[in-house]
Amino acid sequence: MSATTQNNPITDVIAPDMEAVNQVIRIKLHSDVALVNQIAEYIISAGGKRIRPVLVLLMANAYQYQGTHHHELAAIVEFIHTATLLHDDVVDESSLRRGRQTANALFGNAASVLVGDFLYSRAFQMMVSINSMRIMEILADATNVIAEGEVLQLLNMHDPDVTEERYLQVIRSKTAKLFEAAAQIGALIAGANESQIEAAAEYGRSLGTAFQLIDDVLDYSGNADDIGKNVGDDLREGKPTLPLIFLMKNGDDKQKELIRACIEQGDESKFDEVLKAITSSGALEYTRNEANIAAERASASVAHLAESHYKQALIALSSFAVNRNH
Repeated sequence: MSATTQNNPITDVIAPDMEAVNQVIRIKLHSDVALVNQIAEYIISAGGKRIRPVLVLLMANAYQYQGTHHHELAAIVEFIHTATLLHDDVVDESSLRRGRQTANALFGNAASVLVGDFLYSRAFQMMVSINSMRIMEILADATNVIAEGEVLQLLNMHDPDVTEERYLQVIRSKTAKLFEAAAQIGALIAGANESQIEAAAEYGRSLGTAFQLIDDVLDYSGNADDIGKNVGDDLREGKPTLPLIFLMKNGDDKQKELIRACIEQGDESKFDEVLKAITSSGALEYTRNEANIAAERASASVAHLAESHYKQALIALSSFAVNRNH
């Protein structure tokens, strides 16, 4: 079930807010350059779970925010995320995302990179209009850390000796950082105190970690139609994710040799063999368990919130993170 499906306890409580965010996105996407409009509309209209803007809205409402700036902040976070997707797909040479052709497959790499730049710069234009140096600092820092995470991941590609610690550093930078920033600014705009803002940051960090680890699991156990991308993409890209790292550490010599060769060569032709080794070794269970630990940490970090539908939605979101199939 998508986090944006009808009759969903996570998003029903913020349905009017989400419609307002969608309206902001439509207005702020506009450009006088037709190709910018075309590509930006294509990637945004693909939908997706919209978890990061949902996180801004839920956290702001949990702290009883009265105003409309959270709609702009949610749109800013979605623009930053969409820009990273456009750039990611070029770097990874991906052809499928959210069940459709990637923008780079359809429009070319150059156009995708440049429209990604447009979305980044539009996000910063919108940040200025909020008139909060603290919010600008959080989002500017997050954007920089995400870029560092992308470079770290690039350095890890085709390296079978990547440790779990090095890999988790990539997750914290590349994925969890924007979740963290989304939760932080949601609490901040609502006037939360410093300890509450840090608790919101912990929620976002842990939720983002859980999400990425489940993505790692789904790349070896999901269905392409469900997850909206090609199963085995990580192996094709020579990306040492946690299931492979676990197997490199705990597998037998033959399994280690297989994984090492596949990571070094980006060899997806042996996907079935790799999948069998991963499944039999307990690598998926280990990764899923680490995701569960992160999700429980996320839920614990919002336990102090006053009881509300928004608090319950945040707890439901951490459960959704680990129990989804896409």
